[in-house]
Amino acid sequence: MENNNKNPSAHKEIGFWRGWSIAVGCAIGSGVFMMPTLLAPYGMLGLAGWLIAGGGTLLVALSLSRLVRRIPKIGGPYAYVQAGLGSFAGFLIAWTYWIACIAAVSGIAIAFVGYLGVFVPQITDSRILSLLCALALVWSIVMLNVRSLESSSRFQLVSTLIKILPLLFMIILGFSFMEPANLPEVNPTDLHPAALLATVTTLVMWSFVGIETATVPADNMVEPEKTIPRVLVAAVLSILTIYLLVSMAVALLVPADELMNSTAPFALAASKVMGPAGAALITLGALVSTLGSLNANTLTAGNVALAAAKDNLLPEQFKRLSDSGTPQFAYIVSGLFISALLTLNYTKGLVAAFTFMAMLSTLSTLMAYAFCAVAEFYFLKSDQPGPERTRAIGLSIATFTYAFFAIYGAGWEIVFYSFMLILMGMPIYALVKK
Repeated sequence: MENNNKNPSAHKEIGFWRGWSIAVGCAIGSGVFMMPTLLAPYGMLGLAGWLIAGGGTLLVALSLSRLVRRIPKIGGPYAYVQAGLGSFAGFLIAWTYWIACIAAVSGIAIAFVGYLGVFVPQITDSRILSLLCALALVWSIVMLNVRSLESSSRFQLVSTLIKILPLLFMIILGFSFMEPANLPEVNPTDLHPAALLATVTTLVMWSFVGIETATVPADNMVEPEKTIPRVLVAAVLSILTIYLLVSMAVALLVPADELMNSTAPFALAASKVMGPAGAALITLGALVSTLGSLNANTLTAGNVALAAAKDNLLPEQFKRLSDSGTPQFAYIVSGLFISALLTLNYTKGLVAAFTFMAMLSTLSTLMAYAFCAVAEFYFLKSDQPGPERTRAIGLSIATFTYAFFAIYGAGWEIVFYSFMLILMGMPIYALVKK
């Protein structure tokens, strides 16, 4: 029996640690485990992207923290933009942020298959087998989320705690057996340093995208106006520290020319010190990590679509809930779109397909960040003048500037595809608008 009005579960199921696990679990996933391969061509300057993206993400976290205190409701970035800038802007962000989530799930599934190939090479040798494996994984996670929020959030907390262990292990390995001669040149490319930093910041931002997911299930969070800001700041600081240390550790173990062609760079780095046993251990950690990130993005995709449908910005069907109160229709439709993206892009090969999905998801999320900063300008107009308001204005300007800089780094091809996907949503808005 369907329930189109509200979740029958009256109690709040997400506290600080589960909220932290959603943010960290969504961000620490395929990104950090594939990033050594993507950054290898850019030399040491490429590693500076972690600092820029980390600083920018902290700005985003602080900006979202202010917004969630104003609007502690389901939907996250979509809810803030809709409240501040109106239904059309809200629809654009709901649509693009939903695209970001399904592109992220697609990219993460590809990364999972890449690491699974360490154990079963036949999978990565065949594009058909790779695709089938990715599809089976996606639909398993979709069904887990359809089943219940409790199962999904419990799985998220456990997988997040487990996924941090191999990263800590890699940090210890890298700095214990480091070979400084493996470090690449500062800038081995022909790019101007500013252009290179813009490009790597957008690439690296993929590994931070996801911290905002803690704002989305606000209806199921304990005291969201207090819990979510603490979750956001703690998540960014946790992630930045781990990323910086683990990236340097991998660079100290593996020469850049080897990293460029690897579909499992962490396993490659571990094998340099411990042989096949080390590669197997790190690979298991990477598989658990990508599962947690996959689950968090799937959870977010369903809740963003549900929030937009509640505001009559998506068709009524997206408000359909299962007996356990989960947005089952939104999950199923998300799964179908993810399957289509995977099928269309597997002809690119694992690394190329992953890079495309990562950039598309990152760009779509950066648009949500930029719109949130603009929405904060709207709210600030009615605030009392004073030092607090002045600081908030500066924060919003800095957040918008960072998002604009990172979008610029995505390149024209990804911007073009993102624009086309936005246009695809316009007929839907016309149909549902009242």
